[in-house]
Order: sequence, then structure tokens, then C-alpha cells
Amino acid sequence: MDLSPDWVVGFVDGEGCFYVGFTEHPEMTAGYQVLPEFRVVQHKRDIHVLHGLKRFFRHGVVRQNHEDRWELRVRKLDGLKQVVSFFRKHPLKTKKAVDFQKFARIVYWMEKRKHLSIEGLLEMVKYAQGMNTAASKRLKEIESDLLGKLSKG
Repeated sequence: MDLSPDWVVGFVDGEGCFYVGFTEHPEMTAGYQVLPEFRVVQHKRDIHVLHGLKRFFRHGVVRQNHEDRWELRVRKLDGLKQVVSFFRKHPLKTKKAVDFQKFARIVYWMEKRKHLSIEGLLEMVKYAQGMNTAASKRLKEIESDLLGKLSKG
């Protein structure tokens, strides 16, 4: 597939997802790992589109998501920086642009290693709360835990 930037923007506006997860990781300074990811999920009949997007971004993994659904998932920082760079040059048109801006900020902070301090991680969690509404309860719990760690000094 030869994908144009305009086609990619439209497709990702409809089918893409910018997500930032947080998982407990006792070996990390703040006790949590930040897991940003860019994802596009499609039925297996359209797996060629996912492979086309992988070639377009030159990053990511195409793998089975659930039963007959497959996904392109980009998690590595170099790949995420490539995705962010593309969408900065070619802006999304829907509400997803707001989530993208938050996602891009978190990727930038990770590049600057801000996620390695409790203060920086706390700021990232607060930022992610505005985009990961399905995970808002868990993010509030993490925020509370980090605030507790800060108060203990």
C-alpha cells in the first residue's frame, strides 16, 4: 500500500488511539512505569492496512488483538517520536487531536526523562487523566499513591 499523509490522518482520526498506561514497577524510582502507545485496530480482513501503516511510520508491531481483530501497536520511544512528529506536521481533525496533544506532551516528557521522578510522574498521571477516561479511577489511585510518597519525602 502506498499511503498518503492525508489518508493516514483521516484513517487514524477514525480508527487510531493514543493511550498512556501506568503500571506498578517497584524497580522504578517512583514505583510506576509509563507505557504510552499508539494503536490502530482492524478486522483481520484489513490486516494489510496495518502493515501499510507500519511501513509508513517505519515502527511498530502488527499482532493479534482479540479473536479476529489485529492491531498495529507502537510503544518504543523512537517509534512514538516518529508518530508524534508526523501528526505535528499533519494535524488530526477530530477531538482526537486533543488527546494527541496530551499524548505528545507525555512522550516529550519521557524523552526528557521526567517520568523518573515522583514529581514528574505525578504531572504525567494528572495529564493522562484527561485522555484516558476509562482508566480514570485507576489514575486517581496512582495520583493518591504518588502524593503520599511525596509527603513522606
